[in-house]
Amino acid sequence: MTEEKTPFELGFHMPAEWERHEATWLSWPKDPLTFPENIIVQVENIYVKMIETLQKGERVELLVDDQKTEDRVSGLLSSKSNVRFHKIKSADVWMRDYGPIFVKNSNIVAATKWIFNAWGKKYDELLRDNESGMEVCKATKLRVFEPGIVLEGGSIDVNRRGSCLTTKQCLLNKNRNPNLNAAQIEKYLHDYLGVTNPIWLSEGISGDDTDGHVDDIARFVNENTVICMVEEDKNDDNFAALRQNHEFLKQFRYEDGRALEVIPIRMPNKLVTDDGRLPASYANFYIGNSAVLVPTFDDPRRDEESLSKLRELFPKRQVVGISCGELVYGFGGIHCVTQQQPVGGL
Repeated sequence: MTEEKTPFELGFHMPAEWERHEATWLSWPKDPLTFPENIIVQVENIYVKMIETLQKGERVELLVDDQKTEDRVSGLLSSKSNVRFHKIKSADVWMRDYGPIFVKNSNIVAATKWIFNAWGKKYDELLRDNESGMEVCKATKLRVFEPGIVLEGGSIDVNRRGSCLTTKQCLLNKNRNPNLNAAQIEKYLHDYLGVTNPIWLSEGISGDDTDGHVDDIARFVNENTVICMVEEDKNDDNFAALRQNHEFLKQFRYEDGRALEVIPIRMPNKLVTDDGRLPASYANFYIGNSAVLVPTFDDPRRDEESLSKLRELFPKRQVVGISCGELVYGFGGIHCVTQQQPVGGL
């Protein structure tokens, strides 16, 4: 009996986020535990701004629980000409982590659906979003590959040439795949996403309940350039881990001796609630076809500093700052709630 070929063997790989999208997937916010009544309106306004900005360059695929929600959201949008609603129930908004990760072979797009276990079974009420992610796969009508292990989209970032940023804190955490070691996980990344050069950072930022997702600390902005969050305050909880990651990336060399270009971006000032620190980070931006959506945190000097650097890196896209204090209250940001679908399918 012949074994089924892996996506890599079939020529599939995960495109970089800056490559052309067919659409961006989102799920409308409503979980009262994530976004209490006193902030849900502000979170909805953030979503409206994201949708209205993104749809200028690509279709927005939006999950809503029912027709009533679709009607209300339609009324909030000034334009919905490039928005498509899907009545797929979801527990929460974190599409990056429970939705499919798309791969591409020439002009053929497929989906990979990894297991979502609510970041190590931290939130039992969110476990059902593993099925919501599969419903998204079905809605695309694309071929679906199922690796059968736990992985969240926010834990990886790729450059389309085989390199992948990730963290040991997350992918090697025993609350994900306790029976797999680093080499075995690398094999899954290779076989299903086309990763040939995993770049292992150490830890993520304080307040991050995902165990160190890389989209809060370092991101590819082109094939050989990485932005890396840094903290200058030696008394800050993030200082040591971010310095270690920054130094590692500066010293990193490919097998042929090439270095990465590493661009530091300062963290925003600390955001704290009664429940503890929030994982606010400028690295949690999303690269759309025509715009880059960047979280800001009512910190004028550092907000503008990060926006200015990203404008230099994305001169052909509009870099749009969106105040995300209320969104990050739910322990995530713009990148966490979005998932890109590359051109070629649907």
